[in-house]
Amino acid sequence: MPIRLLRLGRHHLVFTHDIVMAAVSFVLSLYLRIGDSFFYYSPSLLIEGTLVFMVVSAAVFWSMGLYRGVWRYASLNDMMAIGRSATLAVLGFLAVLFLWSRLEGLPRSLPFINWFVLIALLGGPRFLYRIVKDGTFDWRADGGDHRRVPVLLAGAGDGAELFIRALGRAREKSYRIVGIVSERHDRVGRHIHGLEVLGTLDEIPSVVDKLAARGDSPERLVLTRDDLEGARVRKLLETAGQTGMTLARLPRLTELQSEVTDELEVKPVAIEDLLGRPQTPLDREAMRALIEGRRVLVTGAGGSIGTELVRQASDFRPAEIVLFDNSEFNLYSIELELADRHPELPRRAILGDVRDAARVDVVVRECAPELVFHAAALKHVPLVEANVAEGVATNVLGTVNLADACLSAGVSVMVLISTDKVVNPTSVMGATKRVAEQYCQALGRQPGTETRFVTVRFGNVLGSTGSVVPLFQRQLARGGPITVTHPEMKRYFMTVREAMELVLQASALGSRGVSEDGKIFVLDMGEPVRILDLAMQMIRLAGLRPDRDVKIDVIGPRPGEKLVEETIHGGEGLVPTDCKGILLAAPRTMDLDALRLSIRELANAAEAADVRQTAGILERLVPEYVPWAADAPKAASG
Repeated sequence: MPIRLLRLGRHHLVFTHDIVMAAVSFVLSLYLRIGDSFFYYSPSLLIEGTLVFMVVSAAVFWSMGLYRGVWRYASLNDMMAIGRSATLAVLGFLAVLFLWSRLEGLPRSLPFINWFVLIALLGGPRFLYRIVKDGTFDWRADGGDHRRVPVLLAGAGDGAELFIRALGRAREKSYRIVGIVSERHDRVGRHIHGLEVLGTLDEIPSVVDKLAARGDSPERLVLTRDDLEGARVRKLLETAGQTGMTLARLPRLTELQSEVTDELEVKPVAIEDLLGRPQTPLDREAMRALIEGRRVLVTGAGGSIGTELVRQASDFRPAEIVLFDNSEFNLYSIELELADRHPELPRRAILGDVRDAARVDVVVRECAPELVFHAAALKHVPLVEANVAEGVATNVLGTVNLADACLSAGVSVMVLISTDKVVNPTSVMGATKRVAEQYCQALGRQPGTETRFVTVRFGNVLGSTGSVVPLFQRQLARGGPITVTHPEMKRYFMTVREAMELVLQASALGSRGVSEDGKIFVLDMGEPVRILDLAMQMIRLAGLRPDRDVKIDVIGPRPGEKLVEETIHGGEGLVPTDCKGILLAAPRTMDLDALRLSIRELANAAEAADVRQTAGILERLVPEYVPWAADAPKAASG
């Protein structure tokens, strides 16, 4: 009810403005016609004429819907509507006055002057408001060509208005806008460049039915906002599929240019749009203070996570950036990208393996980094499950080698990139990363330690190596089937850019001592996503129908997989930080000497390829680790 009253109140305010302008136009027109004689004019005739013109104008304006236009987007369509309304108002006034007084007492040229003055007083405030709001406006109106693809715009804001204007400028138009739906109730019934806002986002099915009834069925639903939550985009995708439309989006507003002359082409909706969340406010000054003017080393710099870390860290102007990776091609690729991105930035590309303690120690001592990001790891759960010794060597011993080297060289901050799979792990990968966490925590709790150890834990990164999304994309390209391990399998997802922004933010907090006593930074991953739903959404994004055009096969969980991952252990507890989206988990650490002894035993067992002994030591180090059993996929536990 309050929304309804607000909507009517705004319309009435515009309607009242137009009536007042009609009265002013009549009085002003008469003054322009007769000059100073106006002050000797019959007051009764002046009042009667003004009232009659106001009443006639009010009836015309209301019937013409003149109050519906959004002033922010005033255009040629609005000017044409004003011209039609002014013409009808003047003709209606003449007809009434002729029947009443045979036009006696009024100059014959008054209606013509009044027509021009009324248009100026109605259109002037609208276009002045438009100019004040964004400094310019486009007079063009969108033409109609029924050979173009009919589209329905989702969102009645700046994005929609920019698209309509760009479409008007284009010489060759591929789209024809048949209507707009808005996320705001108060925009329904109003117009943007002559296009009506037909309903809300929740009313799309009924809006499509109405358009179909008049032979204007839309074929595509175009998102004009780039800040919609993932849940809303997923719902719109489902609605579009139910109503026979495909879903697309406009380019980000930052990609638009004021002087664009070519048509603004819509883009496919990406899986990131379906899973996106509102942008977390970031303290970029703290991130800049962490990196600017400092020497930075990134291990695993050529991997998906390391690459994004390098991109973002390089933007904050470090004194030097060192790229460390065991893949020649990956290292070459990121070094080449960095050379193009920041050619002036000093950089080193170093081939090496974190499992080689001597190599790591030499690199850290020679490069003398002040900030180290440790992203090198084996992360593919089934592969690590089948190659236990390699998982131990990279995830555990590689972290030990780097942490010891940082401690010995007096590195200011070392950041360990961890994973949600360390919580109640059922995989070797999760257990080994948990041991890595324990070691960094234990080092950080030692009295007099100069190096600050920061651990950041988060879930799956979209598009990263081994991610389910590239797998589904390859399977879709082949025409299916798409393979899902279990109908109830759920995972936390985050875009690689968002994850690395939060990693830098957490690192900035950790460098200031927020994570004293070895606490772990846990990124808020939102709600877990069911993998089956993700597969169905990707099929719909391709314009296909699940289980009709593309089959979905359930193949059973793979070794080491749980049904639902967790981001926090029941014994850790979470406390908030000053940064939204980042939480702190209390440490669960071992005595450092005892931990080192167990890690040496673990290394010996792994080197001897004794899988049973290796698993036993992991279970001792990580009591909550329960080795995976093929007949009992694990759900989350406290």
